[in-house]
Order: sequence, then C-alpha cells, then structure tokens
Amino acid sequence: MNSLKIKIIILLSLAVIFIGGCKKFLDLDPPYTQDAENYFENPKDYEMALIGAYDLLQASFITLWIGEIASDNSIAGGESVNDTEGLHQIDNMTHGAVNTELRNVFRWNYAGIARTNYILENRDNIDFAGKDKIIAETKFLRAYYYFELVKYFGAVPLIIDKRLGVDEVTETTRSTVEEVYQQIEKDLNESITVLDWFAEIKGRVDKGAALALLGKVYLYDEKFTLAAESFDQVINEGQYALAPEFSELFLVSSENNSETVFDVQYSGLEGGSYGCLICLEGNAAPGFQGIRQYTGPIYGDGNSYNLPTQELYDVFSPNDPRREATILDLDAFIASQTNADEISYAIGAGGHTGFYNNKYIKRVGEIGLPDNDLTSPVNYRVIRYADVLLMAAEAHNRSASPNDAIALAYLNQVRDRVNMVPLSSTGNQLTEDIWKERRLELSCEGLRFFDLVRTGKAKEMIVNFEENKHEVFPIPQVEIDLAGGNWDQNIGY
Repeated sequence: MNSLKIKIIILLSLAVIFIGGCKKFLDLDPPYTQDAENYFENPKDYEMALIGAYDLLQASFITLWIGEIASDNSIAGGESVNDTEGLHQIDNMTHGAVNTELRNVFRWNYAGIARTNYILENRDNIDFAGKDKIIAETKFLRAYYYFELVKYFGAVPLIIDKRLGVDEVTETTRSTVEEVYQQIEKDLNESITVLDWFAEIKGRVDKGAALALLGKVYLYDEKFTLAAESFDQVINEGQYALAPEFSELFLVSSENNSETVFDVQYSGLEGGSYGCLICLEGNAAPGFQGIRQYTGPIYGDGNSYNLPTQELYDVFSPNDPRREATILDLDAFIASQTNADEISYAIGAGGHTGFYNNKYIKRVGEIGLPDNDLTSPVNYRVIRYADVLLMAAEAHNRSASPNDAIALAYLNQVRDRVNMVPLSSTGNQLTEDIWKERRLELSCEGLRFFDLVRTGKAKEMIVNFEENKHEVFPIPQVEIDLAGGNWDQNIGY
C-alpha cells in the first residue's frame, strides 16, 4: 500500500519502454540500482516487489474525481478553468486524446500492471512458505488495474506475465474488451482459491475483497447470475456488517470497521509534491476538495475541487441523514455556527455550487504534515459492504431467473441503516429503485459516471454526453504515438 514504498526502480508506464532502446525495459544501468534480472533471490524480494505493486493504488484519488466530475453529481471547480484543465474538459464532455488526467489514469494503471507482471514473470525463481499468498495478491492487483483501464478506455493492450522490449510494444495491439474481462475474471478466481477471509496485515487484500471485486466485474460484464453468486458468498460467509452510523463512515477514526471490504490505506506523510501526486503517502482528494481559503471550525482550507451540484443535493429527501453526511451546504453550515461572522472562505473561478464533498474533505483533526493539502490520512473506500449489498440486489434483480425477494431484502438493509422507509417494488421498478439507492448511498465516492454508463443512463443524465462516444474515454495520443501508431483511437475522438 502507499504507506510502504518499494526502493527498487521499476517501470512507470508503457512509455518507459522507449528509454532503454532494444533492451528489456526493466534493465537498469546505474551501478547503485538493483539488477532486475537477479532480483528475486529470497522471500523478502517478493514481499518488497508486492509492496511496490500495491503502491499504484495511490492513483485512486483521480478516479474519485473523474467518476464524479464526468457525471451529473459534481463540477470540476478549482481556482480557474485552467486549474487542472483536463478535469474541466471532462466536466464539459469536451475532452480529447490530449488530456493530462486521462493520460495519468492510463500510465499509472499500466505502471501497476507492469509491477505485477514483474513478480509473476519471476514467480518460479524460488519456493518459500507464503509465496502462494503473494502471488494471489499480485493477481488481484493486476485484475484491479486492468478493471480500471477497461472501464475508462474499453479495449486496451493485454500484457500478461512478461516485460516487453521496444520491438514488442510497437507490435502489441489492443485486446478486445471481452479478452480483458476474461483475464480479469481469471486472475480474481485464481486469487480467491488461495486468499484467506481476513488478511493478517491491515490494508492487504483478502478473499472478501477478491470476491467482491469479482462480483463487480461480473456485474459490469453483465454476467448477473455469476455476480449474484460472488456477492452472496461475501454476504453469507464474510462476516461483514453495515456500520451503525453513516455520518461517521468516512472519518479516520472509523476506518477498517465492519463495513470495510477493500480500502486503499493512506498515512499523513507527504512522499511527493504537486509535481508528483502519484508519489504521495497521503490521500490528495480531501485537500483538493477542501474549502478554498476557509477560516472556521471543523474543516480545513483546500482547493475547492469536485463540487457537488444542486441537483444532487435535491435528490435526497430532507429526512435522509445521508444528505448532510455526503454534501456540505457551506452557507447553511456557517449560518448554524455561533460565531458565523468570524467564518470566511473564498470562491474559486473554476465554478462554485455552494456544496462540498463531505465524505472526502479536509478536517481539522485529520491533517497530515508538512503540506496538508497533500497529506490526508483518510483511506479511500474502494468497496464498502453497502455497495456489495446494492450490487448483489441488482445482480439478483437482473439475473436470467430474477430473485426480487432477495434483491429487495438487500436493498432495504441499506435503507434501514439510515431509517428510510422500506420499499416493496419488483421487476423494472425495483431495478430503478436500486439504481437510485446507489446514488443516495454512494454519491461522491467516484462511482456515479461508471454506473450511468453501464446502466445505459448516461445520455439521459449527463449534459453533452454523446452516445457511442463518451461511454469510454480516448486513448491518450502520446501512448498511441509511443506504440508506433498501431492502436486505433476510440470512436468519436
């Protein structure tokens, strides 16, 4: 995980291939670096390489941003429209193949894949107790990184268990979406057979995380019966439970509770800088999503990114406690304080809605050092148990042989936690109710855009969304160029 840093130098992206001429691109020349060809000689080498593979989960903050900003849930915000311009392009659906944020998604996830492939290429070098768990975790991570890529870009090059030389990468083509999903599902199924239900080390993946991710992959792949089976195993055997207080779910003090299925672990250390957000030890999202030049109680100042919309706020019933827990109505909050006249903030020229992401926001008691815009110790909740219940509900409802009774029971568990009236719908109406509940429960967590795309609702809900184009993002042009121009661009870009 990001709090543990691998000290050897491993590739950063497919582009790195071109640095080394015709050599394998993990070959390193400086005498002070580890010889990659002779690295895996003892168990510690595998453990350190695995830590390096976990490290690219740090990129989760960018999916949190894009997953909301590309949807109807939030706007880009920030200091100006030129502040992280790529996010504003995505917000307006004007993004193209030259976009810094989308290139970061591409190269950071491929960096993670390259690190997993480096381990798997050398899996048979030595035998030792516990190696099977390391390999299983490695396969989970590779599946996770490929799932991110296929969600964003659709068909992508599928590179398995090997490093590539320059000639090979220019000959490598984009695999089909179906082939990518098959590999993801294969990796996860193989990891599930080995992993234990609960990891001994905090932050390491376990069987519950692998089953939940597999169920999610099946859901996106519209294999609803298989998805339901995976989720049911998590629900019936995993000993997870909804945490009692929704309003406390995203506090540092509430981390790794009964609802945690898979988190990206962060610390309050810096590690990197604005010039290298992927190098950070802390979570960049809360600081960037904080209140610009704020002076007052509870919250810290930040950069006013990823601002929820009025439309999202209005979706919630006034008596739904998730509204205030999810969305900070800043002016209403200030007005409720006894010292309201002493509280101030600034509005960025990148857009202002009056609302802030109250799940991932800088709070006074959760600030790292030294640059606390970059060092939040707040974990990113990749998969919560509530998400598992709602995905399971959808899978049962949309299966070839629907079981709406089970689907409704899972849905109402989520509603009951926040004292909302139970529902009694069936069929297509139940499907719509589940999708609405996902928005109420999971808004501001980076899932909305991908939910809208996979359910066919994006055109209806997202301004300027073009069907048969915006379901995926463009392959970064620089990556096409580096691959010798032999990758076709996605339709419409």
